[in-house]
Amino acid sequence: MADITHLPMEQLQDLECCLDSNPPWAEAILLAFQNYILMLGTSVMIPSWIVHAMGGSDGDKARVIQTLLFVAGVNTLLQTLFGTRLPTVVGGGSSAYIYPIAYIITDSSLQQISDPNELGDCVEIGIPMLLLVIGLSQYLKHVRPFRDIPIFERFPVLICVPIVWIYAVILTASGAYRHKPDTTQNSCRTDRANLISTAPWFMFPYPFQWGPPTFSAGHSFAMMSAVIVSMVESTGAYMAASRLAIATPPPAYVLSRGIGWQGIGVLLDGLYGSVTGSTVSVENVGLLGLTRVGSRRVVQISSGFMIFFSILGKFGAVFASIPFPIFAALYCILFGLVASIGISFLQFTNLNSMRNLIIIGLTLFLGISVPQFFNQYWTPSRHGLVHTNAGWFNAFLNTLFSSPPTVGLIVAVLLDNTLEVERSKKDRGMPWWVKFRTFKGDNRNEEFYTLPFNLNRFFPPT
Repeated sequence: MADITHLPMEQLQDLECCLDSNPPWAEAILLAFQNYILMLGTSVMIPSWIVHAMGGSDGDKARVIQTLLFVAGVNTLLQTLFGTRLPTVVGGGSSAYIYPIAYIITDSSLQQISDPNELGDCVEIGIPMLLLVIGLSQYLKHVRPFRDIPIFERFPVLICVPIVWIYAVILTASGAYRHKPDTTQNSCRTDRANLISTAPWFMFPYPFQWGPPTFSAGHSFAMMSAVIVSMVESTGAYMAASRLAIATPPPAYVLSRGIGWQGIGVLLDGLYGSVTGSTVSVENVGLLGLTRVGSRRVVQISSGFMIFFSILGKFGAVFASIPFPIFAALYCILFGLVASIGISFLQFTNLNSMRNLIIIGLTLFLGISVPQFFNQYWTPSRHGLVHTNAGWFNAFLNTLFSSPPTVGLIVAVLLDNTLEVERSKKDRGMPWWVKFRTFKGDNRNEEFYTLPFNLNRFFPPT
């Protein structure tokens, strides 16, 4: 357990496990499986859209999902061993890649892509899931019916998902969706996924399994925008994960190391043909706060689940067939939790400063409204607000300005570094952050971020 008397900020209440502490093996395996289940949401959703847009079959969709999970498992393991070493899951389900991929796919196929920001619209499934998770993880978190283990607090996903899943099966079997529109049936019914029947029993993903790679300068430039957005999202996720794991804020050297390994992850995505690139799973970071366990071992075991179930396709397809509204309900809690963690960093600024309040207000408002303005122009006939003859240029700008974290970062950095900079150093909270800018600025960094196998001898921190 870390020395919590010298934490970089106030200790989060009830957080019982920090980065260098590991729960018992049985509990760690259950927590890891919970991370795997949560990872399935976007890992199934986004590839499903893309394969459908390309005119692929259900069998192709199953293979793409298995490939994505396999590479995600490898990337998560690499990141926790050699990257930031924070307990973060690295997946390939970021919507940041939707615009560039939409540009790369031929225009005729693009007519089939639905709104990339749509999740399941079954309130009769989503609302019970939302209420059940909140009830167990928050109101009943101190109830310990089994061996004094807080099972409702530790395993809300494992408890709630099967209950609501069975409820969704009953709704489907009773004919509740018999006369509903196709979009509703596809996201709400439990018998429409076709993943179990089309998934192979055994498949080992391998490089270039879809054929030899092709190269286009325009396609590459468009994809760079998605990588930039994923870097912004991942950096914020790393900061939130360090807070939830009661670690020191990762210094620049550690963040650079993490982004570097994320680049290697994107390379693996391309080699294996997983359709999208890699980014840190924000929802899995939120799960650290919901379960109050920030353990590196748990995430590493979850990477083993990803690899195992991606190879044994039929077994993985069973869990991948969970209806999307169940995941949507979880996202309401987990994304909100990560957002609040980001806001908590403002405690080190002077919130009585009108300068700071103006910057915070503009950042929040523009970070939400500008992406919403760009996203409302996503239609089958007009793929984004920027619509010139240069498709790569359209994809680049539409991707950047459709990302709330990226727009918020641009606004905040611009204003914070141009408005009364010299007069407001203390109000900006800069003195507090100085010691965390370098690896040697805080002696606890070595405890949290040192590379394994004595590799720091060969890659000394700067």
